[in-house]
Parts: sequence; structure tokens; C-alpha cells
Amino acid sequence: MDNEAVTSETGDTAGDTAGDTAGGTSGARAEGRRGGGRPRRLELETIVGTARRILEEEGTAALSMRRLAKEVGSTPMALYRHVRDKDELLILVLTGVSKTLPRPELPEEPRERVYVTARHMYEALRELPWAVEVLSLGELTDRHALWIVEEIVDSAMACGLSERQAVHAYRTLWHYVLGTLTFQAALAGRSQDPERRPHFPDMLSELDASELPRLAALGGRWQAITDAYDVTDQLRALVDGLLGRPTAPN
Repeated sequence: MDNEAVTSETGDTAGDTAGDTAGGTSGARAEGRRGGGRPRRLELETIVGTARRILEEEGTAALSMRRLAKEVGSTPMALYRHVRDKDELLILVLTGVSKTLPRPELPEEPRERVYVTARHMYEALRELPWAVEVLSLGELTDRHALWIVEEIVDSAMACGLSERQAVHAYRTLWHYVLGTLTFQAALAGRSQDPERRPHFPDMLSELDASELPRLAALGGRWQAITDAYDVTDQLRALVDGLLGRPTAPN
């Protein structure tokens, strides 16, 4: 998929990545650089595995070629013999991750297929905050996750959407999932700050009812209402709206 691809569960990414890469451009570059009978001192599996550990523990901001070289006991120049740049490194870390989760059983009805696939996308990525952060950079993907795009676009077209509308529907669902997960991660991070002050919704109690009557009336009830927010319910509403024929609630 384009920059809207998703990934799934953790697993033996390094081994899987090595296999995928051996047949691709990265593998070809690596093979070419190993010519001349010189031993390969730094394995791609080590590079990818170490990069993933840094991402999982500290996030994308902590990952640089200089930092990675130090972690594997090498130099940045040596890393560039295996990967072109940081983007290629991130793609290698993503590659094959989605294969480690079983695909959900999809219903026959195309509207339900769109919903179940979108829900799987959300639930899978919710367990992989590091992957959400990587995907939010844009234009990075795990090709093994393309089945998600295929299912949503094809099923949306089976519901009567044009090709253009189906692609736009997929992007809308992806943006909702990515945005929701990014916001959840931000809230979780802020909650760890002992000096954090929740400016919103606390400020609602200070509103002028003549200026913002609805928000002033919600006041102290806002948090309780938002605590009941269900992402999967909203995904259902979003799918129904995008496909244009709302179904009866369960």
C-alpha cells in the first residue's frame, strides 16, 4: 500500500526480513557489496533486530544510523553497505511483521468485510505502538499488509462505490485509525508526567454559558462521556457513512 499501509503483530521479523530482502533490491545490493571474497562481518539480521529493539524501547526519534552503529559495534559507513538510508531500514523492520498475526475470518457480505477488516487494522496496530509511530512518518509500509487495502477497496466497490470513492474510503478509515492510535499514544505519554495538568476538559467548567452554552452545560460530564467512547462503534458508524446505506444497530 502507499503510506497508508499497516502492520500487525511482533515476531521473527529479522529472519523474515532477511528472506524477503534476499530476493529484493536490498539483498541485491548486499550481495554485490560482498563480492570479491571479503567476509561479511555485519549481518543484516543483526542490524534489523537492533533497530527494532530501539524502536520498541525508545521510538523513532532515538533511531539514527550513528546510534545503530554504536549499538552493533560498527560504524555508520558499514551500515550503509547493507541499507541505503534510514527509510530503507525502517521498511526492513516493518517487513513481514503483519504475517505474524492470523487474518480475521471475514464475512461474505461486503459491508461487513469492510468493517471487520478496518477493525482488525485498528486492533492489530493498537498492540504495536512502535509500528504506528513508523507508519505515521508516511510512505513506509509492510507489503504483507496489502491484503487489508485490497479487502477494503474491493469490498467498498462491491457495495457500489466507484474506484475513486473506494480508495478514498480506505484512506478515510486509515486516517481515522492512525489518528486515533497516535492520539491515544500521546495521552498515554502525557499521563506519565507527574506535573501534567489536564487543561481540557477542566477549562469547560470556566466557560461563559452565554457564549458557549452547550459546552458549558456539559461541564464536568465531558470526561465521563468521552470515557465511554468506543473506537469500534465509531468505526461502524464511519463505514456506514462512507458506504452510504446505514444498517440497523446491533
